[in-house]
Amino acid sequence: MTTPTQQLSEAGVSIWLDDLSRSRITSGNLAELISSRTVSGVTTNPSIFQAAIGNSSDDSYQSALEALAADGADADAAIFALTTDDVRAAADIFRPVYDQTGGVDGRVSIEVSPDLAHDTEATVAEAKKLWATVDRENALIKIPATKAGLPAITEVIAAGISVNVTLIFSLERYAEVIEAYLAGLEGARAAGVDLSGIHSVASFFVSRVDTEVDKRLAAIGTDDALALKGLAGIANARLAYELYEEKFAQDRAQELVAAGANVQRPLWASTGVKDPSLPDTLYVTELVAPGTVNTMPEKTLEATFDHGVIAGDTITGAYAGAHEVFDNLAAVGVDFADVTQVLEDEGVEKFIVSWHDLQNTVRAALAASTESAS
Repeated sequence: MTTPTQQLSEAGVSIWLDDLSRSRITSGNLAELISSRTVSGVTTNPSIFQAAIGNSSDDSYQSALEALAADGADADAAIFALTTDDVRAAADIFRPVYDQTGGVDGRVSIEVSPDLAHDTEATVAEAKKLWATVDRENALIKIPATKAGLPAITEVIAAGISVNVTLIFSLERYAEVIEAYLAGLEGARAAGVDLSGIHSVASFFVSRVDTEVDKRLAAIGTDDALALKGLAGIANARLAYELYEEKFAQDRAQELVAAGANVQRPLWASTGVKDPSLPDTLYVTELVAPGTVNTMPEKTLEATFDHGVIAGDTITGAYAGAHEVFDNLAAVGVDFADVTQVLEDEGVEKFIVSWHDLQNTVRAALAASTESAS
């Protein structure tokens, strides 16, 4: 009997864990998830590292913080050292997966500072620094799909660096992300960079869309509005896959693929179900299609392994229904363009808050280590 996670992988979905900590690496837990849960990659973000490093019950960072304090590191330098060490170690654990999949999977993502989300030049500089410091070809550098992030994505891809584009909420912005990726590949080709070594995923957020839309539907309160609750996130992601199929079938993309380039895979992010009235595997089982990634918090991963029902491709035959959902949302008065702008602004702000919390946690830890050593 194959497990639901194996079935998901066989259906063409790469399962990545949306979490990382030093204890997860050193305990063998990450290696165990690869073998028992078909996990083939990891994503991180500022909130994940804040939870890991700021967790008072986890002392796995203590000796490293003491050494950094002794070296006179400030909070930002310490965070950079701790997070790049974790990503490098995780990348080494995933190296066999990377080799087995020809570089498609076995990927570990690390994000540029969210403070740089609206600064193109600083984003490019930090992306290059992260790539050089982690020094693992199976890393992915996460860059947010803000207006300032788009040209940064192009420049970083052109430099031969693999990128995870994050915080995508709208089809319009997703089309711009694909454009940024293709332009980057063209720049890399012009510079003589081997296109086959450049990989990218486009992280389309799911559950946050339902959270915001459903709040607005509840405020409208009509039967027609309430009947649409819990439908927008999946419909939006399905239409993103339709756009992906369309864009990468066009001559421009196909010419790059013929020259050795890889398509930029859609990645479903924010797939933990936040509404307890919805099935806990909803954003997994309803978003199955070849060539996609689903990055899951551990709770969602375990729910999928335990009772997920994988019924093959649940996306490509559902485009008409997804378009109908958006027609109906517009009809009841939901301004989806406003929804996605609110979500992008909130997404950046939440990561900034987590980042600043992490800075404060590390700053306090460094001070305590310095004090105890004196």
